[in-house]
Amino acid sequence: MIAITPGEPAGIGPDVTLAAVQRLDEALIVVANAAMMAARATALGLSLPVETITDPKAARAGVVNVFDVPLKSTVAAGASNPSNAPYVIETLDTAVRLCESGKCDGLVTGPVNKAIINDGGVPFTGHTEWLAARTGTPHVVMMLATEGLRVALATTHLALRDVPAAINRDLIEDTLRIVDKDLRDKFGIAAPCIAVLGLNPHAGEGGHLGREEIDSITPAIEATRAAGIDAFGPLPADTAFNPGVLSRADVVLAMYHDQGLPVLKFKGFGDAVNITLGLPIVRTSVDHGTAFDLAGSGKADPSSMLTAIETAHVMARHFR
Repeated sequence: MIAITPGEPAGIGPDVTLAAVQRLDEALIVVANAAMMAARATALGLSLPVETITDPKAARAGVVNVFDVPLKSTVAAGASNPSNAPYVIETLDTAVRLCESGKCDGLVTGPVNKAIINDGGVPFTGHTEWLAARTGTPHVVMMLATEGLRVALATTHLALRDVPAAINRDLIEDTLRIVDKDLRDKFGIAAPCIAVLGLNPHAGEGGHLGREEIDSITPAIEATRAAGIDAFGPLPADTAFNPGVLSRADVVLAMYHDQGLPVLKFKGFGDAVNITLGLPIVRTSVDHGTAFDLAGSGKADPSSMLTAIETAHVMARHFR
């Protein structure tokens, strides 16, 4: 049983959630405001019944099964409203409780707008960081995946100037352990192979273009390999995404957000999924934003939401 939080109520999250309910022959739990979901279904011309439930066991396929969360203010598709920031957080908290209690087997999150949430008085740097804090998990890893490619990140939403200081041996070792463990436990990969990128151009050019590879990344790879983790590198990022490397690796570990994700999104934009590794629950997410200009228009593509739900099912089956 998968729980979905549509995210920003004025964005396309409700649209792609409704599309998933319509297309999939399975019961899904939607943690949102029931009246808002019903209004969006009407606006999109969808004849989907919206029912409020309090027990996931009552959920039915073909129905928008809603764990109702009250809005803080009215919603108009395409018009952001920071007043609903606490509502967005409450949907997440409710969905996490459903997963922690075992009533749901995984969480799929729709897109949110971090600036709007912060404008609403709620400190928020992203789903990944919020879920880590909410579940008391000291270290989580963001990984995006599309057909034929997975990219995990050593650092996530950091300004580029702050990345070198964040890269250290402990961080890389912990990240490699989390990636290895979750690929085994949540994806059923018996012996994951991890390709590790360097931080600097040409992976530091032997120290001439930076020492992070020598001082932190290489020692971390060696230590984890000694512990039985199949990791190799550091590789120059500009030549790592080639068939020779990718045919060997189950995942590529990038040092920062825009080092690895442009390649992945070029390969699979619209069909990729965002996954949080290291959590005590299964969590996936769409790879796109709120797209206010498409909200309520019927033009939003649900492909990423459908992929996120499918991936959550795969992970939940292995994680039981």
